[in-house]
Amino acid sequence: MPAFSLLRRQLRFGLTSLVPAGLSLVAALAPMAQARAESVVERVARSGELVLVGAPDTPPLLSLDAQGKPQGYGVEVARRIADALAVAVGRPVALRFEPLGDPGALGTRLAEGKADLACGVPFSWERDMTVDYTLPIGLSGLRLLAPVGRFDGSPAGLAHHRIAVVKESLAETELRGMQPAAVVVAVPNLAAALQALRSGQAEGVIGDSLLLAQRGGSDAARGLALTPKLPYERYAVACVVPENDSAFRNLANLAIARLLQGYVDGQPAAVAAIDRWVGPSSTIKLSQQQIRAYFETVLLGVEAIRPLPVAPASSKAP
Repeated sequence: MPAFSLLRRQLRFGLTSLVPAGLSLVAALAPMAQARAESVVERVARSGELVLVGAPDTPPLLSLDAQGKPQGYGVEVARRIADALAVAVGRPVALRFEPLGDPGALGTRLAEGKADLACGVPFSWERDMTVDYTLPIGLSGLRLLAPVGRFDGSPAGLAHHRIAVVKESLAETELRGMQPAAVVVAVPNLAAALQALRSGQAEGVIGDSLLLAQRGGSDAARGLALTPKLPYERYAVACVVPENDSAFRNLANLAIARLLQGYVDGQPAAVAAIDRWVGPSSTIKLSQQQIRAYFETVLLGVEAIRPLPVAPASSKAP
């Protein structure tokens, strides 16, 4: 049994035999740790680049615009992290995006120094064994996208119906657990799941609420609805960084806290940057009150960040 599967089972059912599995996991990851001898801050100071990776078809978190440039809420966060790094290393820092086709390779890319950051990643204990998470930037969960009126969203209503999920994802695990009688249509990615829905191979898709809400709100997806009102399962969405690189993680957390605090305080730049992707006028249609309430919850665990007072115009610098 792979170390990750064993570890997942132990996390779920108890920690009585965790030490041997932990030692095996450490041994398996040792070559990766050696490969990443240079920290992200050191690498950025040398190269002037921060490498962001992710799937380019996951709006509103990450997608490509008409010119092929990355955009989305995750990119907005990554740019602020790059700005914080620029101050720390004393030179301009460019954000370079590299598409990641296989989400399972994320930990390896970060550990080997081939990538520095991914933003908009759902939290999972399994992934947390190989990477470190930053402060959350949002909250999401698992919901069902299907034609209006076909399902009521309850697990009981999924029995004997064809439901598409991404293979080996949290959605597949959740579906098999809450409704064993559902007909699971496992596909490689969310795009394939949506194609299965359009072609009739599946009657619905269970996946990440933010990603499905983007599809459900598009013109091409009219007639589809997300159910239930409350997700089957909720989880935080954050950025991930190389494991045990505390200097970079601290900088990333500070940049994220400043963005979230800026939104809570009503700073126009922060409000505009976030509302564009998940606010009232976006396809996600979260109210500013909902966003502010969640950000306030995240910020409860850290020191409040306030802008420095502006000196009167008549004062002189020391």
